[in-house]
Amino acid sequence: MEGTRKANVHSVLIRKATAGDAEGVSNCLRSAFEPFRGAYTPEAFADSTPTTSMMARRLEEMCLFVAVDEAGEIVGTVGYKLIDAGEAHLRGMAVLPAHQGSGIAQRLLEAVESEVGLRRCRRISLDTTRPLRRAASFYEKNGYRPSGRVSDFFGMPLYEYTKDLMKAATVGRTF
Repeated sequence: MEGTRKANVHSVLIRKATAGDAEGVSNCLRSAFEPFRGAYTPEAFADSTPTTSMMARRLEEMCLFVAVDEAGEIVGTVGYKLIDAGEAHLRGMAVLPAHQGSGIAQRLLEAVESEVGLRRCRRISLDTTRPLRRAASFYEKNGYRPSGRVSDFFGMPLYEYTKDLMKAATVGRTF
C-alpha cells in the first residue's frame, strides 16, 4: 500500500477476530510476509500466508486478534492456540509493512499474553525463522528466549522461543 500513512497506535482498535475477518487477516499476512518470499521455501511461504479459506479454518481452531485502523482495515494480526491447560502457542504475528514500528505488534502481543494469562497458562511458545530477525529481536525484548528446539518447517529451520508467564508476572512486583 504505497502512500499509506502509519496509523496512530492509540487510534487502532485491538479486538478478537471473527469469521468475517478471514480475508483481511489473510491479506495482512500476505503483505507482511511478501518481503521474505525469496528467503522461504514455497511451501513455508504458503503456510505462513494462508488463503482466505485456509484462514477461515484457522479461525475455527485458534483465537485470533486483529488490529483495525480508523478506516476499518486490518493492519495487524496474531493468533494463539491452547496446547494444554498450562501452555499456549502463538502464531501468525504480522503487521502491514506501512504500520511496522508503530507499536501495533506490542499491543497485539500484550492482548494475547493478557488473555492466556487469564486462562492461567504458565508458558507461551512461538516459532520463528531465520529471515525474521527483526521479529526474533522483538520477541526477545518482550521476554521470550530461545528454547534450543529447532524443527523443520517445510525445509527451513524453525526456532522455538518460550516465555514463562508466571515468572514475567512477578518481575517488578514488591512484597
